[in-house]
Amino acid sequence: MQLENRLRLGRRMQAAGFLRPKTIAFAAIAIMMAYVVYHNERFLLNWDHPVWQHYQSFKWWLLVHGIAGASALILSPMQFSDTIRRRFAKLHRVVGRMYVAAVFVLAPLGAYIQFLEEAQGASRSFTVATTVFAALLMATAGIGIVFAQKRMIPQHRQWMTRSYAVVIAFFEIRFILGVTGLDQPPDGKIAETVVWVCVALSPLVGDVANQVYELQSVRRPMSAPAEKDVVAMMNM
Repeated sequence: MQLENRLRLGRRMQAAGFLRPKTIAFAAIAIMMAYVVYHNERFLLNWDHPVWQHYQSFKWWLLVHGIAGASALILSPMQFSDTIRRRFAKLHRVVGRMYVAAVFVLAPLGAYIQFLEEAQGASRSFTVATTVFAALLMATAGIGIVFAQKRMIPQHRQWMTRSYAVVIAFFEIRFILGVTGLDQPPDGKIAETVVWVCVALSPLVGDVANQVYELQSVRRPMSAPAEKDVVAMMNM
């Protein structure tokens, strides 16, 4: 009977973990990313696609930008793993530095590429929005790494959460435009509005995620072993 009760408790804890806000959020992000890759980026597998002619003049800058962006998007979810942070603190630090390096490559290159696209007829508003996006991304990641160096872990986590919220705005914009059909002409002005709204709200999205995390922390007090792990990581 006691064993059966333990099994039931284990299943409930697993179900609760699966339904945690963080798990749901990352599942939604994964679905959004899969849609954007299929809807917007599948031309990468078709070398005869006419869009390649548009990218011809800055294709090498775009390649570096794309590699840095993919690295940031792949590495950043690892930083939110409680297991990696507690048990593999060195890996967490190395991956974090790689993420910040990728951000400081992709952000200015993205603004520069958009500037080149403006010369080909793109709206000035997109250039300004991309520049603001790049500034937000570098600022949030830069502040986050400074707090990490100062061993101010809660502030570090909060700013890196904001940084990731800014990163995924890249997918949010394309997802919203894709599912609504607004990425097709003649809805250019509406598309600009979507871009500006997503860029402007991205830090707020990060703050909402931070507050949800704080609420979850209050509901689930940190166990003694986990608390010791965090203290040890801060003293390394």
